[in-house]
Amino acid sequence: MAEPLIVLEGLRREFPAGEGTLTVLKDIDLTIAEGEMVAIVGASGSGKSTLMNILGCLDRPSAGSYRVSGREVGALETDALAALRREHFGFIFQRYHLLSELTALGNVEIPAIYAGRSAEERQERAAALLARLGMEERAGHRPGQLSGGQQQRVSIARALVNDANVILADEPTGALDTQSGEEVLRILEELNREGRTVIVVTHDMAVAARAQRIIEIRDGEILSDRKVERSAPGEAEIAPEAAAPRGAARNRAAAAADRFREAFRMALLSMQAHRLRTFLTMLGIIIGIASVVCVVALGAGSRQQVLANISSLGTNTLEIFPGKDFGDLRSGRITTLVVGDATALEAQPYAAAVTPTVSTSSTARFGATEASALINGVGAQYFEAKGLGLLEGRLFDQESVTARGQDAVIDTNTRDTLFTAPGESAIGQVILLGATPVRVVGVVSASQGGFGASNNLSVYLPYTTVQTRFTGDSTLRSITLRVADDTSPDLAAQSVTALLTQRHGTKDFFILNTDDIRATITATTDTLTLLIAAIALISLLVGGIGVMNIMLVSVSERVGEIGVRMAVGARQGDILQQFLIEAVLVCLIGGGLGIGLALGFGVLFDMAGTGFTLIYSEASIVMAVVSSSLIGIAFGYLPARNASRLDPVAALSRN
Repeated sequence: MAEPLIVLEGLRREFPAGEGTLTVLKDIDLTIAEGEMVAIVGASGSGKSTLMNILGCLDRPSAGSYRVSGREVGALETDALAALRREHFGFIFQRYHLLSELTALGNVEIPAIYAGRSAEERQERAAALLARLGMEERAGHRPGQLSGGQQQRVSIARALVNDANVILADEPTGALDTQSGEEVLRILEELNREGRTVIVVTHDMAVAARAQRIIEIRDGEILSDRKVERSAPGEAEIAPEAAAPRGAARNRAAAAADRFREAFRMALLSMQAHRLRTFLTMLGIIIGIASVVCVVALGAGSRQQVLANISSLGTNTLEIFPGKDFGDLRSGRITTLVVGDATALEAQPYAAAVTPTVSTSSTARFGATEASALINGVGAQYFEAKGLGLLEGRLFDQESVTARGQDAVIDTNTRDTLFTAPGESAIGQVILLGATPVRVVGVVSASQGGFGASNNLSVYLPYTTVQTRFTGDSTLRSITLRVADDTSPDLAAQSVTALLTQRHGTKDFFILNTDDIRATITATTDTLTLLIAAIALISLLVGGIGVMNIMLVSVSERVGEIGVRMAVGARQGDILQQFLIEAVLVCLIGGGLGIGLALGFGVLFDMAGTGFTLIYSEASIVMAVVSSSLIGIAFGYLPARNASRLDPVAALSRN
């Protein structure tokens, strides 16, 4: 006698619950013959859905045996389980689980793509199934344009596209009205009459009565297993199905190319569906690549112009940093630069303004808009010291610094990025920096200091607030001192050195001023090259981290889609490929836009009549493209890997 199609022996499923375990299925013994129509019924929490997940190879039993056509499922690897789902099972879900970006025809095609069928074959097959189910005229519509009954018909067509011999239907009528539910049940009966095994999970006994056999489950145990006497079936409500064209075995490379095209198409659709988020993700890459190309072009131009750009830092400002000099590997461990140093400097006659500074980075959010931002913890005199002009609102004062207030001053880049509605004012609005809410009290012009204008988003908070709520560290990144107009910056630097050396007992700091930078660059071009490389590396690194963060968010938002793809037979490699392609595309497009931005900057530079022409290097442009690709692969791999290793059951439950 032939072995039954499905055999379960002593099957158990347990889940961790606190310090113990929760047993959902208890030593289930069950056989299902080929061609049966079986209903599994039970109340919520009885274990019927868990049993269906195990039957469909979406979940694994904790103990016991599960065989399909004599093949032990428990011994199969993840991709082997995906092949089993792809070749033998078709899933019909209560909530349809259709992909909103695809048309009805596109949704039906997905399992056939993963099965390696040619484009012509799968499109012909999908169109024939939709026509059979009365959906021919709606094949080009997206799920949001279809009724519940129509979406369920698309779900049935998807389950049949690979000619599945076992149909698993989880509450197939639960989300439908009576008429649509009746149509779906008639379709399932017709599929069963064609010889397919149909397993329906339901809590509705009226639905179960349409099956040939009813298995009732309660508290993880089979309570009863009985045959059902049914009247002779009526006329079929749907046209007979044509035999599924299998065709000759396809070349593996051709099948892989089809899956790559599908992954590429889905990556483009996802990027288009979240255009603003995609652009904000690209922003770090755009800035990084543009900075690389522009800096190299500047380096090939006039040395005098480079020195002029550096001089824009300001001739009467001193920046005091921990460490012996730039590049001191021990500077991060030096904790002697503290607020007391700034207080002592403020009392000196040569100090026009003094401010402690600390910094970190976080994600700034307002409404649905988010972007990576630099959080600057500064004192009340920072804006005077740096010469940042107030455009709107007010600046925070010493009282806010003392009280660790959550008053934020933002620059115009942050304002224009977060507050995009026409006429919308940033003043008085509450934004989130990570999980910390702050209120915007003022807007200042974007900082123009450093090596050219910055497009980074900057948020300024009292340094006490940043130390308390973000860094948890009382040490300072730097102290900024604006030298009084009647004092020489060199003499002021000598006085600062003497004062801080006396306070610290040793010289564990260095002072940066414009004259020092000019002297350093004049003395050695290697220092300039190193500095350029550091700027490019930091810019690209920040952009890469932004890509990784947003891709992790994308994975969490699209867990349901991942679950659907796994349920219809996607391999781990297919999911990995899809998200990795998206990360690489974001970086490549961002790199291209960055190159365009750099070239555009050169045009504007020429139009400004500065008398200096940027000289672009082909090698730097090629390097920028290669860097974009490598960043996409390196920083996109972790989110893509996480997506590919999701549990199909957990993923589907979040759709």
